[in-house]
This record gives sequence, C-alpha cells and structure tokens, in this order.
Amino acid sequence: MLGESSIWTEKYRPRNFSEVKGQKDVVSKVKAFVTQKNMPHLMFSGPAGVGKTTISLVIAHEMFGDSWHENFLELNASDERGIDIIRNKVKDFARTRAIGDVPFKIIYLDECDALTSEAQQALRRTMENYTQTCRFILSCNYSSKIIDPIQSRCAIFRFKPLGKEHLMHILEHIEKEEKITINDAAKKALIEICEGDVRRLENILQSCTAMSKTVDEDLVYSLASVARPKEVKRVMELALENKFIEARNELLNVMTNYGLSGLDVIRQVQKEITELKIDGRKQMQLIEKCGEAEFRISEGSDEFLQLEAFLASVALAGQK
Repeated sequence: MLGESSIWTEKYRPRNFSEVKGQKDVVSKVKAFVTQKNMPHLMFSGPAGVGKTTISLVIAHEMFGDSWHENFLELNASDERGIDIIRNKVKDFARTRAIGDVPFKIIYLDECDALTSEAQQALRRTMENYTQTCRFILSCNYSSKIIDPIQSRCAIFRFKPLGKEHLMHILEHIEKEEKITINDAAKKALIEICEGDVRRLENILQSCTAMSKTVDEDLVYSLASVARPKEVKRVMELALENKFIEARNELLNVMTNYGLSGLDVIRQVQKEITELKIDGRKQMQLIEKCGEAEFRISEGSDEFLQLEAFLASVALAGQK
C-alpha cells in the first residue's frame, strides 16, 4: 500500500486489488463497484501513507485497462487550491465523454481538504452538473474540513494505519527484491517509527540502504531522526529520581544528537509515560502536562523552557 514520493514508492506500488495489503474492508467494497463498472463519488479519508492514492490508481487500472491515462485525471488540491482550478481544469475534463465501455471518467483530487471554501462550493456544483460523464474520488486527511454538501454526495471510506503484520510483509518483500539484509531489531524499529505510514517506512528504508546493504537498528534511528525509546525513558527516569539537572542535560544531549525539535521530543515522551513506574493518576497528570507543553510550543513559546517545565512536573510526580 504505497502513496507518492520515493523511487521505491512507485516501484512497489500495487497494480491490482490482489496486491494491496491492509484496508481489507475498503478494498472489498470498492472492488464491487469496479466489477459493476459503476460507482458513486468516493471520499477517502485517513492519515498519510496508508494507500488512498494507491487504491484510486488501482480503480483506474482495473476499470479502464490500457486506456486509463485518457480517462483519469489526478490533481493535488494543496498545490492548486483556488476556485480557478475547479472552473478550468476540472470542468474541462469532466464535460467530455469517456473513452471505452465505461460511461464515465474519474477525477482524483488529492488533499482536497486544502481547497478553499469557494473552491469547494464550485466543486459541489461541478459534481452535480457532470454526474453522467464523470465520477470524483476525493482524498483528504480530515473529512471534517470538507463541506457537508460534498460529503453527502460521496460514499465515505475511512482508512486506518496499516497493522504490524502488513508492514512486516512489505518489509520482507522489499528485503527479498532489493537483496538487502534487515535485522529483526531494525524491522521492529521501522514499524514503531512509521506508525502505519508505509510511505515513511519506505523512504527511511531507502535512505538506510543508500548507506549500507545491511540495515541495523542504529542506522534506522540515525536516519529517521528519532531518539531511541530507551534514551527518552532514561531522561524521564532521571527526573523521577529527582536528578533534575542530570535529566535536563541528558535531554539536551538527545535533542542535539538526533536533531530533534521540542515537538518531536514531546510526542516521543508521551509514548513513554505509560511505561513509567508511577501510579495511573500521576501518569494521567503527566499526559495532561504533555498536551499543555505541546500547545505552548506550537503557539511559539520557547521549546527548551517548556521541556524543562515538563521535566520539573515529572520530578514532582516522583516525590512521595
């Protein structure tokens, strides 16, 4: 299940439904539309790198065969997000009839939650007027950013991050095809880091293999710019033991060594809180402090000052 980006992403992109890994529910329903050579407007909603673009291309391949290029228009709405793109490119493509035995063309709008409100209103009218000759597949990360009239015209499919077994299958397939060696610790690290995002997994792995044909855990963490979980946990444990200065210095070293921002650190810290040997109430209080620090950093506050304040909260939580 691959999206856009690196050379490997295109190389290992599935070409038919049988090659698609994960998203079983979505695939089974979409496959029924393709079999009937008819479908409603579709909306694919979900996080990045989970196969929204891939399934759209598979639909085009399966439905139109060799003439899919003439009947399929792909646009990235985040690049061309104004009303003119809907009035010109989309409308011009939608008003002409399809080539072949399928009665409609397909327009794929990627990242359509980036469209302005005016462009979405224009898109709504286009979807109404050209139903006979065109179907839309809208892809977005957040369906709530799409206006209700468009949502009501689409069959909405929600994509999930891919499970560990599917990611492991993809890793083993690439390992075999590229004749590289990925040790078990590196596979586990890749799966943990990418969090179900296949595009990120492939990009990190391709970067690693550019350095060495043998991929280990150290190489993965260094190229992913992610701190090892045990290093982050060590910072937290030092703070819990009331060794605040040591914890602060260790945190600074981790940020410097991996080139992490304050937001990167907070996200990793949040994952480690539940592993700390403190009671559940204090864990909840620290997660709340995490959210507060993340908000303040994103609003422009000094990130290291906020991280120090968070470490102080951890130290206080460690006192009996």
